[in-house]
Amino acid sequence: MPPIPLLLLALAAICALAGATLVRASGSDLSLGRRLAGAAEVRVGDLLDMDPLPTRPVRVVGRIRSPDPMVTARDDRLVALHRDVEVQLPGGRWRTIERLRETRGFELWDHDGSLPLDASSAAEPLVTIPHVWRGDPADLADEAHRAALARLERQGLLPVAARSVTRAISVVDRLLVLARPVHDAAGRIVLEPPPGGFVISSLDLPDAMRLLGGPRRAWLVGGAGLIGLGLVLATLAL
Repeated sequence: MPPIPLLLLALAAICALAGATLVRASGSDLSLGRRLAGAAEVRVGDLLDMDPLPTRPVRVVGRIRSPDPMVTARDDRLVALHRDVEVQLPGGRWRTIERLRETRGFELWDHDGSLPLDASSAAEPLVTIPHVWRGDPADLADEAHRAALARLERQGLLPVAARSVTRAISVVDRLLVLARPVHDAAGRIVLEPPPGGFVISSLDLPDAMRLLGGPRRAWLVGGAGLIGLGLVLATLAL
């Protein structure tokens, strides 16, 4: 019979593996959530008055000001639009037929000042309520989508379902932006993307954390518990 420490280590590995599988299956984005929640929050005007600047990324709060937003067919005025369209092939595999990323530069501002921001450097996903559509591939009306479907059909791959996920940032949104404040060559304060890109949220922090927790929060909690149990067992074994 193997010694007890080896049995504990084996059980710890099983718990950790099962926990990690549950966390992945929950649809959560723990990395993005930790980055956003772990930073200090600061208003734009307060950041402009800081000397020295924070050495770590901060969560900057402000409104949007854009002279040239994107205007949709529904008259929505946007500074960022991310859309992914996929079709399901026979056998269950999904294939992306569109990956749209459109952004506009804008200013993050409050009544005490403003800072320019380049949304093209945003981390993905944008932390905003996604618009999800599911339906029949024949319901895809865009000409580019129809061309992609025709190519798949010529290859003998007849899609059986379609879905799209759209995330957008509107000029009326109040934003939380994880960014690194630095001085440029002229001595002005600017926002640079931290490693991994700007984390941009149109939701207040509690709502953003719930969204990043994924659609299956019970799985996330259970997975985290199993990982914690695995660490305890590994500690006992060692």
